[in-house]
Amino acid sequence: MTQRIEDYALIGDLQTAALVGRNGSIDWLCLPRFDSAACFAALLGTEDNGHWRLAPAGARACTRRGYVGESLVLESVWETRTGTVKVTDFMPQRDVAPEIMRIVEGVSGTVEMSATLRLRFDFGSVVPWMRRSQGHRVAVAGPDSVWLRSEPKVKTWGQHFSTCSSFSVTAGEKVAFVLTWHPSHEPRPPRVDPYESLERSLEDWREWAARCRYEGPHRAAVMRSLITLKALTYGPTGGIVAAPTTSLPEELGGVRNWDYRYCWLRDSTLVLGALVSAGYLAEAAAWRDWLLRAVAGDPADLQIMYGLGGERRLPEVELPWLSGYARSAPVRTGNDAVKQLQLDVYGEVMDSLNVARTAGLVGKPHAWNLQLSLLGFLESKWREPDEGLWEIRGPRRHFTHSKVMAWVAADRAVRTLEADPTLGGDIGRWRAMRDEVHREVCEKGYDPVRNTFTQSYGSAELDAATLLIPRVGFLPPDDPRVIGTVDAVRAELGHGGLLRRYTTTGSGVDGLPGGEGTFLVCSFWLADALHMTGRAEEAAELFERLLALRNDVGLLSEEYDPVAGRQLGNYPQAFSHIGLVVTALTLAGYDTAGGDVGGDVGGDTAAGGTAG
Repeated sequence: MTQRIEDYALIGDLQTAALVGRNGSIDWLCLPRFDSAACFAALLGTEDNGHWRLAPAGARACTRRGYVGESLVLESVWETRTGTVKVTDFMPQRDVAPEIMRIVEGVSGTVEMSATLRLRFDFGSVVPWMRRSQGHRVAVAGPDSVWLRSEPKVKTWGQHFSTCSSFSVTAGEKVAFVLTWHPSHEPRPPRVDPYESLERSLEDWREWAARCRYEGPHRAAVMRSLITLKALTYGPTGGIVAAPTTSLPEELGGVRNWDYRYCWLRDSTLVLGALVSAGYLAEAAAWRDWLLRAVAGDPADLQIMYGLGGERRLPEVELPWLSGYARSAPVRTGNDAVKQLQLDVYGEVMDSLNVARTAGLVGKPHAWNLQLSLLGFLESKWREPDEGLWEIRGPRRHFTHSKVMAWVAADRAVRTLEADPTLGGDIGRWRAMRDEVHREVCEKGYDPVRNTFTQSYGSAELDAATLLIPRVGFLPPDDPRVIGTVDAVRAELGHGGLLRRYTTTGSGVDGLPGGEGTFLVCSFWLADALHMTGRAEEAAELFERLLALRNDVGLLSEEYDPVAGRQLGNYPQAFSHIGLVVTALTLAGYDTAGGDVGGDVGGDTAAGGTAG
């Protein structure tokens, strides 16, 4: 049966990640990168599409589980009638090859364990050839090769195109499994000791967590979200994926199923502000450097998202052999939204680089010229309609949020030149653009009868993105239009105490059938807006409600269904965890817009680095 999205925990090695269910099954893993084809795809189909289950014989779900301290090492405890056993799952930061390590430890009594490894390459469509070699089980198909190593006491056999194992553990006894991937044309990587790898992984995470400078309320929740954001970082480049999954549905049984294994520019300002405020300057610099590399080139070619290394081509393809999570089809890889015009991303880039400068990150010599080029292009395009922040697949519109972000782009250029006139640039030109955009938005994007900003010019629909108006500085929080917008958005888009991003039924805005759940980052934005407009108690209450939606290991997906009481959408979602961190810092009085944190990160910072 399909496990709930929140039944999964995350493990990863800062280049890819796996989802481990409460039943002990790893149902999702892409190798060797986040955006590679999956070798375990049961999450989006059936067990025949690939999984690896390790659990006590006959048991259905672990008794309890949690991460070891402030790490990404997962422990699941199973209490059975004959004894108790603990399974530790983790992916060490790779030296050569990606590896999953699973260590079974007897706690009390004697427990019979069983395991089933069903490898299916290319998103569950390719059955590999299995053989034995040097005490290993080896699976090969095309470019992929996987080696499974276990202790001598483990009995292993092939059955129904799977590798099955059984063994028993008593109190104090340990049994380890190591799954190693490498390109099939290369020799097997050197063996790695799983027990040493566990100690090294825990130490790496301890050292990384110790760098956190946040000591305010809800520190454990903030730390878990920061660890999750680190886990979603592709170490070699510093890019942060929106989620490690594709096609987890925004509505069960619906078609709103997208691939989120890429890096979105929309996340950039909030990511930088959160990382800087929490003290992670190296990660902030790595993300800034990824951003500069990705957007370099003709300003007309700026995309809303890129691949992990800045790749531009992300063609969308449907995988018909996968039935979809809870039969929510189609399953997609790639994302055609990459072709859309979203004018807000120019504002995001300008704002992000302004945050980086304000935070004291050492500048790049070419960055300002690149910004001027982007702004010059935006100057000629901002009056046009676009697809907007939410990547609608309906007709283009004059989205209010897109225009506000065009204002942000011009405003940040003005601020930068006011702070450092030696950079060079026509400050009067950008002031004029800023003023023109502001006048138009206030005239065409605001409904004076209802006292609220609307989703698009002339529209009656509302949009949660307008809650960002005070955060970006377009209007002060005490402006009656801001307060009216907060009230109207909460009243019209509220659902079960949370917030939808916009109306999907009857509006025809996004050109898609069906609906979706409440959007978690929008609910965090509402908490921020309530706090900024002087309603601190209401903001704190909403934040507590959002914290309660996390699963037992502190993870959030993209959306939440308050009727069914379950998470929806790709998981875990970077945008949701960024929202949690930013709101916690905002309520605690931290400056999430950057600020002087007292220290520089020099030159070409190591992109992403390691957890240590």
